[in-house]
Amino acid sequence: MNDASDSFELLPGDGPSPVILHVPHSAREIPAAVRAGILLGDEETARELDLVTDAHTDRIAEVAAGLAGVTPWRFVNRLSRLVVDPERFPDEREEMLAVGMGAVYTRTTHGDALRPEGVDAGPLVERYFLPYSRAMTEAVADRLESTGRAVIIDVHSYPSRRLPYELHGEGPRPPVCLGTDSFHTPPALLDAAREAFGETQLDTPFGGAYVPLEFYAKRPEVSALMVEIRRDTYMTEPGGPAGPGLERLAAALAGLVDAVSR
Repeated sequence: MNDASDSFELLPGDGPSPVILHVPHSAREIPAAVRAGILLGDEETARELDLVTDAHTDRIAEVAAGLAGVTPWRFVNRLSRLVVDPERFPDEREEMLAVGMGAVYTRTTHGDALRPEGVDAGPLVERYFLPYSRAMTEAVADRLESTGRAVIIDVHSYPSRRLPYELHGEGPRPPVCLGTDSFHTPPALLDAAREAFGETQLDTPFGGAYVPLEFYAKRPEVSALMVEIRRDTYMTEPGGPAGPGLERLAAALAGLVDAVSR
């Protein structure tokens, strides 16, 4: 997997569906050329991947898409976020730069060096981040043109115990955290998510919702919600197999998709 066009995949849904299930952090793949720039040994890298990967969220989205009455579109990252994190700002606006986890990570979840001091993030941003961003922008524009609106549902997971890199991890860790944006998350979308998932809280321990920059704070027809699923509710932590909770959560996600597809 050396071509940036292979690093993500848009899986088509039904034409009338406004929904894009965005799965940015489910993969563990790191191209060899990128792996060469990571300081960790193989065992350390595997442990870090266990911690940062939203394992099985691609499967949750896949099962949900199959259950939904109107099949949503799915945009899935096929590379690890240790290559680039497509949901970060690629510049100084990104608050996670404070812990070395901007668009290109330089630190691990525990603050250890991941890449050499002063590494130039530019080539990775150019090769992987920008093509991903353009493709996601095009996917959203296509839904807008086809249906008059777009609903981005970000499918994430997070560990049951706080990791050192978390800037806002001191709050509650509910079974499902709903990340919101003041411009792009309308009350009806939140209500539908609460109905679908049951026990939820807003923006704790993670907040915000992903919208491509071309539309961000400009197009209210683009709505967005981040769904952060606590990992112990569906898998063995860290990095272990999925359990029966996966099917239940996929059914809940399908319920949300159906509710906002009407």
